[in-house]
Amino acid sequence: MPHLLAAISAHGYGHLAQTAPVLNALRAQLPGLQLTVRCGLPHEVLARRIAGPFAHQEVADDFGMVMRDALEVDVAASAARYAAFHQDWERRVAAVAGELGRTAPDLILADIPYLTLAAAAHAGIPAVAMCCLHWADIYGYYCHALPEAGRIHAQMLAAYNSAAVFLRTEPAMPMPGLDHRCDIGPLALTGVARREEINARCGLGPAERLVLVVMGGIALRPSLERWPLTPGLRYVMQRDWQAARADTLVLEDLGLPFSDVLASCDAVVTKPGYGTFAEAACAGVPLLYVPRVDWPEEPWLVQWLERQVPCAALPRSELDGGGFVPRLQALWQRPRPQPRAPAGVMQAAAQLKRRLT
Repeated sequence: MPHLLAAISAHGYGHLAQTAPVLNALRAQLPGLQLTVRCGLPHEVLARRIAGPFAHQEVADDFGMVMRDALEVDVAASAARYAAFHQDWERRVAAVAGELGRTAPDLILADIPYLTLAAAAHAGIPAVAMCCLHWADIYGYYCHALPEAGRIHAQMLAAYNSAAVFLRTEPAMPMPGLDHRCDIGPLALTGVARREEINARCGLGPAERLVLVVMGGIALRPSLERWPLTPGLRYVMQRDWQAARADTLVLEDLGLPFSDVLASCDAVVTKPGYGTFAEAACAGVPLLYVPRVDWPEEPWLVQWLERQVPCAALPRSELDGGGFVPRLQALWQRPRPQPRAPAGVMQAAAQLKRRLT
């Protein structure tokens, strides 16, 4: 029985959204697969997307960047945390290598904790990296002028280059420093549109528009109390936003997979992030996004999404004030292309299967 350890960044939900469909496709091809998930996200969050049983190591081998909220990086706090993280790098790598050795997987998939990759190399365990970005590029973008940046960046990049292959998803940042890059298609869970079921359960009329409002797992609650009530428009939002509005459905109360809810909506309001962008493109759902503050991945995501579905930027002031309805209506006037196929799922699963068998 082959054993795969999947190390998944808990910096938002986008890395889980990339990895879960690959794990599900791989398990369909290898029903006896033993799966360990090494990730700081709660088990219930992982289980919503990863099909079948898995052992959960609730640890985080990376932190990405320290965020002020879902849109803005705290650069000073991030730089200080990286300096501390790399202060005794060799000892940290050896400690995680010991943990991996005791777990004894046949292969490691990392999206994209570089410490896991460095530890896998130290322990002699083969590894594959997969993502639309890597933290060495992100760290270098924000922190390149710091005295310690050269050493830290070199350690990060060496860890990524220790992987047998880095599967660069579509869309992605350029990643010029990788030695073993292999480009694959988009990664997304493809949902099933269940709009008639939602309408019947929630008492929605057939002409009403349903808009999913999500911010990708990093705290950012819009000023919902300021949003006007718009006849014929309903929103789906997460429970912990506590939206005391007559026009809102609670996401968790629908009892449906997130990808099914997204595929059932008429539009999505979100921030730029791989998971929601890719799932909207693969469902053919129009999208409004609130630009992030100086996030280096954003141009590559936006340029790609503009070729897939009707989309537009949404100023933060309009999100907070609820003045974005005309932008939604403009999206709905544009033709909707055929949904994009998530071809990268089977491509990545094939790479993993070949190495496991």
